Amino acid sequence: MKFISALRFVALAVCILSAGILFSQQLQHEVKVVNIEISTRVYKGDTFIDNLTLNDFEVLDDGKPQQIEAVYLIKKTDIKREEGKKGIAPLVAREFVLFFEMMEYLPEIDNVLDYFFDKVILPGDAVIVITPMNSYNMRSDALAKLSKATLKGQLRGKLRKDILMGSSEYTKTIDDLYMTLANDSPLDEKLHLYSVYLAKLESLRRVNEKGLFQFADFLKSMPGQKYVYMFYQKESIPQYNPKLLMQLETANQDDVALTFQIMEKFSLFSREIGFNVDAVKKAYSDSSIAIHFLFLTKMPAVRNPVSTRQSSAAPSQIVMVERSEDIFSAFNQVAQATGGISESSANARSSFQRAVDASENYYLIYYKPQDYKADGKFHEVKIKVKTGNFAVLHRAGYFAN
Repeated sequence: MKFISALRFVALAVCILSAGILFSQQLQHEVKVVNIEISTRVYKGDTFIDNLTLNDFEVLDDGKPQQIEAVYLIKKTDIKREEGKKGIAPLVAREFVLFFEMMEYLPEIDNVLDYFFDKVILPGDAVIVITPMNSYNMRSDALAKLSKATLKGQLRGKLRKDILMGSSEYTKTIDDLYMTLANDSPLDEKLHLYSVYLAKLESLRRVNEKGLFQFADFLKSMPGQKYVYMFYQKESIPQYNPKLLMQLETANQDDVALTFQIMEKFSLFSREIGFNVDAVKKAYSDSSIAIHFLFLTKMPAVRNPVSTRQSSAAPSQIVMVERSEDIFSAFNQVAQATGGISESSANARSSFQRAVDASENYYLIYYKPQDYKADGKFHEVKIKVKTGNFAVLHRAGYFAN
């Protein structure tokens, strides 16, 4: 499972979702900043508040109050209400990115695709799908050429194949980790081999930081509203259970080096975030991309085929321990910084539906920063509703370039 490595396919556009639907990358042109656009969602509990006016909002740019130029209420791709300065002409075309980082093709993904094609996608919407192996682009005119059923069927087949192929080395390494603990080798040999496989596992799941920034730049160059839905399946790795760990540490307490290895590999093992989260948050916020991080907690019914093999270790001696804390923490922060949401659930469709609901209703708020200077710095934006106790979601800011 090569997390984020598939992003390189987006920039290169090496695959096409369906025959006859051609990919064309938008060129990025340097333009003078006139207005800053902030997509804003206001909630009371789980209910989107759609009756706010221009005078209800307050905008702070690096803590300084700003004059709002215009406010538009958008539902899906329709402008329902507008106030303020005329002639801004907001772009409401939608670019969806479905990003799948998974160890298996869960049946629930079929429900996600059903919901997306039956309830979400509209003529004119563009779609990018990223798998562990490839990326596929469905242009905005795709629905005029092929039926939703045809497109959905093509995508389902590609997802199944890519997820199986893309995760094969990762799942084999998990299998090797399990068998290392289950065999009859001396403890010190087990720990050495476990370290080797663990290092391999970490290299397979390493986040491609450069790819993250390239992806942000790629989407920034595209017009309209951009929504990324990241489906990430919970990771677990095999370890000795806590009771056995205590026994091993007690039995080897005279061997300080061996005891430390046991603690390092199991008791003290933790994963650190492998990329600059703050820089990534700013890059995606600047690109006006709403990222929704959908953490799927459902694991395979039989996580490790090796558990059925003959082994001297009792099944209760080896447990699967979740090790997704670094990815969850990092992308939860990125989602918040872009005005998106994070969901943790075994129900992929339910999580996806909530994320879609959070995407389809929003205000576009425009303002011209006072004393604007192209200083290349990141400027923090804060949107407030003057009265009432509301939750307000929006991107964290922008680079003044």
